[in-house]
Amino acid sequence: MSCGCDAMTYQTERELVCQVGRLLYERGYAAANDGNISLRVGEGRLLMTPSGVSKGRMTPDMLVVTDLEGRVLEGTRHPSSEGKLHLEVYRMRTDVNAVVHAHPPVSTAFAVCRQGLEEPYLAEMVLGLGAVPCTPAFAMLSTEEVPESVRPYLAGHNALLLANHGSLAWGGDLWEAFDRLETVEHTAKIVMNARTLGGAVPLTDVEVQRLKDLRGMYRTLKETK
Repeated sequence: MSCGCDAMTYQTERELVCQVGRLLYERGYAAANDGNISLRVGEGRLLMTPSGVSKGRMTPDMLVVTDLEGRVLEGTRHPSSEGKLHLEVYRMRTDVNAVVHAHPPVSTAFAVCRQGLEEPYLAEMVLGLGAVPCTPAFAMLSTEEVPESVRPYLAGHNALLLANHGSLAWGGDLWEAFDRLETVEHTAKIVMNARTLGGAVPLTDVEVQRLKDLRGMYRTLKETK
């Protein structure tokens, strides 16, 4: 590992990653050293969480800067062992600037059962999150199997469940990626509870289309906050 600079770069971005890391830990989405976060900070440069550190106890100096091949450009720690997963998202989606991976308990339970969250049960799923498929088979951690397993889904989705592994979400910025991961977990809780009540009822095709027709209005409201 090498630093390549005397002063720590991207201070504001480092603090933001640590803030999101603490939220993952405090909300029970990442226990112990689970989970990883990355953020695009420049042309071909990513800020990535280190391996073997609790997301609730990270400090800005622990983060590493890598290129899109995973080579460390700045920092003295090893980047997340699941860095290959993040790199695949950035390679396939040039519009993505942040990726969050964690093991929220309920959505990870769906992943263990290899069940996606694809039925349009909630307006939020139609308007923002979209369908969340689950990869069909377990991909061995820290190997090329992991990026290969997500590749077919990246173009058309905002989040995924990784079979027997956890939840993955991405977005135009770090808050969008975190919010999507949290929405996956919230949706999983609602679906699980609905099933215990006798079965969830999805929105009809007509209702889904009417919601889709509102996307432009909600996009405008978001942009004019």
